[in-house]
Amino acid sequence: MKANSDGRNIRNGWEIPTKTYSDQPYVVETSDGAWLCAVTTGVGREGQAGQHVITLRSVDRGRTWSAPVEVEPPRGPEASYAVMLVVPEGYPNASRVYIFYNHNTDNVRRVLADKDAYPDGYCQRVDSLGHYVFKYSEDNGRSWSATRYLIPVRTMAIDRGNPYGGELKFFWNVGKPFIHAGAAFCSLHKVGGFGTGFFTSNEGVLLKSETLLTEPDPEKIIWDTLPDGEMGLRPPPGGGPIAAEHSYVVLSDGTFCAVYRSIDGYAVEAYSRDGGHTWSVPQYRCYADGRRMKHPRAANFHWRCGHGKYLYWFHNHGGRFVREHPRRCTMAYEDRNPVWLCGGVEVDTPDGKVLQWSQPEIVLYDDDPYIRISYPDLIEDSGALFLTETQKDLARVHEIAPDLLEALWHQADLSKVATKGLVLALPSVGSAVSTCGSQSLPPVVAMPQLPPFLARNHDRADFGTGDLRQGFSVDVWLQLESLDAGQNILDNRTFNGQGFCLRTTDRGTVEILLNDGRTENRWDCDPGLLRAGRTHHLVVVVDGGPKIISFVVDGQLNDGSEVRQFGWGRYSSDLRGVNGSDVLRPDLNELPKGEGASDVVAATQALRIGPNLRGEVLSVRIYDRYLLTSEAIGNWRAGLVG
Repeated sequence: MKANSDGRNIRNGWEIPTKTYSDQPYVVETSDGAWLCAVTTGVGREGQAGQHVITLRSVDRGRTWSAPVEVEPPRGPEASYAVMLVVPEGYPNASRVYIFYNHNTDNVRRVLADKDAYPDGYCQRVDSLGHYVFKYSEDNGRSWSATRYLIPVRTMAIDRGNPYGGELKFFWNVGKPFIHAGAAFCSLHKVGGFGTGFFTSNEGVLLKSETLLTEPDPEKIIWDTLPDGEMGLRPPPGGGPIAAEHSYVVLSDGTFCAVYRSIDGYAVEAYSRDGGHTWSVPQYRCYADGRRMKHPRAANFHWRCGHGKYLYWFHNHGGRFVREHPRRCTMAYEDRNPVWLCGGVEVDTPDGKVLQWSQPEIVLYDDDPYIRISYPDLIEDSGALFLTETQKDLARVHEIAPDLLEALWHQADLSKVATKGLVLALPSVGSAVSTCGSQSLPPVVAMPQLPPFLARNHDRADFGTGDLRQGFSVDVWLQLESLDAGQNILDNRTFNGQGFCLRTTDRGTVEILLNDGRTENRWDCDPGLLRAGRTHHLVVVVDGGPKIISFVVDGQLNDGSEVRQFGWGRYSSDLRGVNGSDVLRPDLNELPKGEGASDVVAATQALRIGPNLRGEVLSVRIYDRYLLTSEAIGNWRAGLVG
């Protein structure tokens, strides 16, 4: 990667070779230390004929891959959505690798479907039905058993309600298998029918085998379907019909936790204290502060890491704007870019352990906002953590930056001011800070140069745009006597509007305005957070990687609340920066006189602090980089004095 590249940009990852279609690149580590990746691929697009499962091996942590091995041939019936399980040491079948997947064994070419979505009454896509099957490998994925083995799946109410009364089952799976108390568990997502939004209803089950790890004859392996009864894992009471793509972790006390998608605008979770036989009433997943975690109709996965902490992948938008949308079954598939990660820890409750989640950080993005990033896996290797992902066209591997992981897992304890990239701090360290009354900060100071966002790329023959992926952050403590619109808190703009301004709006919010003399962008904090007469802490993060503006107000990353679908907003990729004009100086009459004035006058810009503010700016920090959410929270928790 070049010096100005961003490791969060998916295009900087290492590609996993596939054909035209690429889905669910899931990895296990085999007994010989290699990575073994299973991928659903094909020369067409998702759901088209020829879709099949392959595996590849890597011995250099995903940088290069062996030639693919076909688990099923492309000329056969559809084989799709594979997951793998390595039998660990200590079991008779140790080192055997099992691979589980959908197989359209009966070669069904169409199925009955709702006519509102399929006018002829038939769905031609047949990759989410048939039989759930497995093969195994005893040479670490270099070859697979010639025989395919059937996993019996108990018929439940959702199956009997499909057009075939359960004789033909609809299902698929994205959740990885796991082992607990000597038994193997495989996830499965049952489907009630096909119609608007493709699947019209879903619920989740676990396929449990107490003999998979010990029985050498695959024909003799015994399977049960959990939970007990007629229903699988569904949305919370009053939720919609979709509960799919269940992802499971086992907590240190043996509790199972499942998280899954809905069309309610939030991720759903449930706990089982008896090995999957019964589950708690499903609820929408929340942050540690109690806010629901917004999420669309997309895969959201969680993983337990080697040191007993957790990571959670989701997309951080949704809420009532998905749940109440007239086309929620279809529009909820959108906006899977960027990807956000939360850090999780176990906490004790009267019922047992549960997971508690940090506020999120951006971990992956693509420059094209229509690109969907999904179906990840997490690999832990020699202390490093890697993610795989796909956009249904290319699959890639990405190493997660260690500082991002540390920030997530220590967010709850972070209580210090970030100093890396700090280019302006008012008052200076050790100075007294006023909390009311007389103005504690000067009205005008020299504005430090911030990094440009774009530059001419001299490596290109046409000398076109070079994206430097630079950003900046503004951190202020302030007190507003009123929330009236038009009050400028910080302003470095020259007379032609070039620069940035932090100001109040007619929505009772604070917005940042970005202008390079060619384009102007703005975004504001969530309404309802600010109160007149109260001291507030605001951090505005302008992230030049994904081109996203986010606000952290009083230690809370804005998520749009009930007012908007997104708490974060995008700005133009054409924005060149927010420094004042290189040619036109600000009005020098605004600059101070006296001791130190020459340093200010020499600057090409000035920063005006609260020029028409009814209230007081108590502290200003400006960074020449984007701050992590966790750093912004640490700044807030450190307090005004810091």
